[in-house]
Amino acid sequence: MTEINSLPPQATTAAAGPRPATSGEVLRLSAPQADLLPPGTTAQADVLSLRQVGQSFQMLLRLTLADGQQTQVQANASQPLAQGSQMLVSQTQSAQLAVLMPAFGSEARSVLTQLDTRATPVGTLLQGKVLTTQALPSVAGQAAVYRSLVSLINSAQAGATLSIDSPRPLALGSLLSAQVTGDQSLRFVPLSGRQDELAIAQQLLTQQGRQADLNGLLNSLQRLASDSDTSAQLRSSAECLLASLPEVRQLSDAKGVAQALANSGGFLEAKLTGGQTAALATDLKANLLRLVAHASQAPGAPSFNPAHATTLAPLLPGLARAALGMLGNAAPRQQPGGFPLPSRLLQSLEGEGDLEHLLRLAAAAISRLQSHQLSSLQQTGLTENGTLQSTWQTEIPLRHGQEFVPLQVKVQHEEPAEPKGEERASAKETPESVWRIELAFDLHPLGPLQVLAQLSQGRLSGQLWAEHPATARLLDSQLGALRERLVSRGLDVGDLQCQAGTPPQGPRTRLEQRWVDENA
Repeated sequence: MTEINSLPPQATTAAAGPRPATSGEVLRLSAPQADLLPPGTTAQADVLSLRQVGQSFQMLLRLTLADGQQTQVQANASQPLAQGSQMLVSQTQSAQLAVLMPAFGSEARSVLTQLDTRATPVGTLLQGKVLTTQALPSVAGQAAVYRSLVSLINSAQAGATLSIDSPRPLALGSLLSAQVTGDQSLRFVPLSGRQDELAIAQQLLTQQGRQADLNGLLNSLQRLASDSDTSAQLRSSAECLLASLPEVRQLSDAKGVAQALANSGGFLEAKLTGGQTAALATDLKANLLRLVAHASQAPGAPSFNPAHATTLAPLLPGLARAALGMLGNAAPRQQPGGFPLPSRLLQSLEGEGDLEHLLRLAAAAISRLQSHQLSSLQQTGLTENGTLQSTWQTEIPLRHGQEFVPLQVKVQHEEPAEPKGEERASAKETPESVWRIELAFDLHPLGPLQVLAQLSQGRLSGQLWAEHPATARLLDSQLGALRERLVSRGLDVGDLQCQAGTPPQGPRTRLEQRWVDENA
């Protein structure tokens, strides 16, 4: 099985597919079978599979006699008959079947000659496997055109066969991705995007295997900052990192929230690219990297390589399948990433020195921030219905008295595709964009909490989940006061609910990705 790895983005059109079998056509049996069909009898032939061999087309047929008996045979033809098509046949010679007439409705079922944009809206990413490719008769003064049959493996029309014309031949058995641009036009998507998806999934699995909660590191830094035996440089790094963390009350206005998000570490790479070196003093990830550098140079520091925290090699086969999407009819696999990141504490090992443990905690904290960044990339892109989904998530450690409360934040924006042509004329209203914000934190004594707020069509609605039932009852009793405060700020408030437990995990925030046909 090959990939189309040299085909640049270009347009292709849905074509009038291969003509259905008509009376008088002859199918050649791969192995002659005398008396396959008794003289004077006919059978309904269903095309179960199709494969191109050179310039001919090999098909697996299921023959059904009038008395209900069935048998399967292989046959060759000069023209492809799409999988699922039907015809009425009789046996003229031991090595031939004659097509008497196509079965009723076979023309509609045999091949798609155009796309139903209600099932596959403009912007939908289609994946398919190339079954056949033929050069159409050349026309003087015009470029060559190649006609291919492609079996769709995703979207609402998965399993259907699509006939497309393209300016270049498509490799048999190859997988292609194309974006719907109209009912009779597609645009091939280059492989680079899929390679990026795989690279993100690989890095995300690696980082998530290393990450750990920020609380362990922050508590260690508090003890380190007050330890007189610690080197001055390392103690200074710890003090600067702790001093840069915002307090809970600083998030009471928009300016404080913006500043906390800017310093959360998610923008470090952008700051470095833009030359904003002055902003690095308060950046969480920059301070973590500085802490690792100073701890590594401190007297008595062990040799430490964060890359040794996990071994990726044994996981690569499963990783490849997970990154490339669901295969065939396999059940969905749990993907790395998601929101919120799971709790994970690193425990000190016997005989492990304080500096070694500090280095492990700092490296795990950096991996946690990078896991958030990679999760944002993984959930950003076009969904199957053409909606542009943009996701950004991070984590902000907040001071709450003498404690720290790491606040996980996820912001998601969904921008629906603009309707075109007849769709725009028939649309009753313009599609509205949707904003979502999710929060996850553990606040003593309330316990773990998660919040989902959604703004759609100018109305704000929200749900809260508390793992402790007593906390859920307390919050539910305060929803009326929360509604009043939101309304006083000029918001149109819809439903507000609070439940005990955790949010259900589903495909709501995941992009559908299906790159491989397991049966290929």
